[in-house]
Amino acid sequence: MGYRDHWLKTKSTRWKNHTDESSACTTGGQGANIMVLNSLFPVFAIILMGRILQATDFIKKEFLTTSDRLVYYIFFPCMLFYKIGGNQGAESLNFTLPLAGVCALFLVFILSTLYIVYGDVTDFQAGTFSQSCYRFNTYIGMAIVMTALGEEGIIRFGLLIGVVIPIINILSVSILIWFSGKEYTIAQRGGKLFKEAVSNPLILACLAGFIFSRWGCGFPAFIDNTLKLVSTVTLPLALISIGSAFTLKKLKGYLKLSMISAAFKMILFPLSGVLFMTLFGVTGLEFKAGLIFFCMPTSTSIYILSSQMNSDTDLASASIVFSTLVSFISLSVALSLMQ
Repeated sequence: MGYRDHWLKTKSTRWKNHTDESSACTTGGQGANIMVLNSLFPVFAIILMGRILQATDFIKKEFLTTSDRLVYYIFFPCMLFYKIGGNQGAESLNFTLPLAGVCALFLVFILSTLYIVYGDVTDFQAGTFSQSCYRFNTYIGMAIVMTALGEEGIIRFGLLIGVVIPIINILSVSILIWFSGKEYTIAQRGGKLFKEAVSNPLILACLAGFIFSRWGCGFPAFIDNTLKLVSTVTLPLALISIGSAFTLKKLKGYLKLSMISAAFKMILFPLSGVLFMTLFGVTGLEFKAGLIFFCMPTSTSIYILSSQMNSDTDLASASIVFSTLVSFISLSVALSLMQ
């Protein structure tokens, strides 16, 4: 083979390799975009549907109130119990993900509390602001985990929230009591903390599901079919309810604090989560479930707890709206990183 032929063959080989690499990058990018679209579009489309139904007066406030109670106390706990209890491999679950979640939670809690003390947050706003920095929307998270990671992802996600929710409840009530301006006895404080830690139906459902899964007997067909039907109803109702309460008017007068709390929730919390998941060696499906968890928007339940314990409900509404808007970006990044 002459020098010219050798040079042409080498150049052709290099061009082919470059083309293959470019094609692979393009395919990978397209795959990530498709995953983001397939996972996020159904969730935010149903949220938008809820907003449209409310704006057109198709659904009434009474319906939403009843629906919220059904979802929180019956449908969602049944779905968690069904998804977790139906898994017969609970003994092999990795508990490093909940550990990473707890560490990230405490880091954000400490830093947000320091901001409350030294920043421009009033005592009346303190409890609401604190919750909005780390309390997450379980409904949106579960919907995205289901579409992106499937049944196995739900098991990991359920384990994580089952550990984290009681701690979040205790931290939230502690801050609300601390800045409430009211005098509570030690017994009253202990009673409120205990109630929030153990009375949450989602915690009880996760615990019951893990206990049942250890028995290894599975659900009888008629029970399985019943719980499957209940699970089908749960997330659409929850997402419609979220959308019905969504309006940009709630941001008026509270945009600054909403942006600051969103920075804690949608930037610092995910970065802390990735840091601790890396330190604890969390990989695979657990890592993906963790990414979604850390990028979820603020929970709508902060409004209820703020109302019950004399904190700023207007700030709660604004924080929920703003973090939900920003979560589209954070969750898109999280899903892209999974590809």
